Amino acid sequence: MAQTAKRNFLLAGATLMLLAIIAGAFGTHTLKAKLEPGLVEAYVIAVRYQVYHGLALLILSMIPHAKKAVFYFMLIGIILFSGSIYLLTLDVLMGVDLSFLGLVTPLGGTLLIIAWALLLINIVREKSGK
Repeated sequence: MAQTAKRNFLLAGATLMLLAIIAGAFGTHTLKAKLEPGLVEAYVIAVRYQVYHGLALLILSMIPHAKKAVFYFMLIGIILFSGSIYLLTLDVLMGVDLSFLGLVTPLGGTLLIIAWALLLINIVREKSGK
C-alpha cells in the first residue's frame, strides 16, 4: 500500500474513532435523559458501527489488500449510515423533520457491504495469484 493511501486510512480511522467517542459520551451524558429509549438505542447502534469501521480502517492501513475503492466505500458508507442515524435521532431535539434521511441509512449500509465484499475479493484474488 502506498504511503498516501496508508495515511488516508489512518487519518480517516482516527477521525472516526475520535468522533465516535465524542458522540458516545454525548449520547450517554445528554441524550439518555432527552430521548425515547428506542431513539437512544438507534443512536448507540450508529456509534457502535462507527467504532467498528473506524477500527477497521486503522487495521486496513496495515494490510496490502485494502485498495482505494475499499477505503472510499467504507468511509462514505459509515458517514451515510451512522450520520443519517445521528440526524434521525436528533431531529426531534433540533425541531426539524429529517425523516427523508431514512432512505440514506440503507444506502450507507449497502456501501459498507460493498466495501467488505471488495476487501474479500481482493484477498481471494491475491491468494490465488490473479
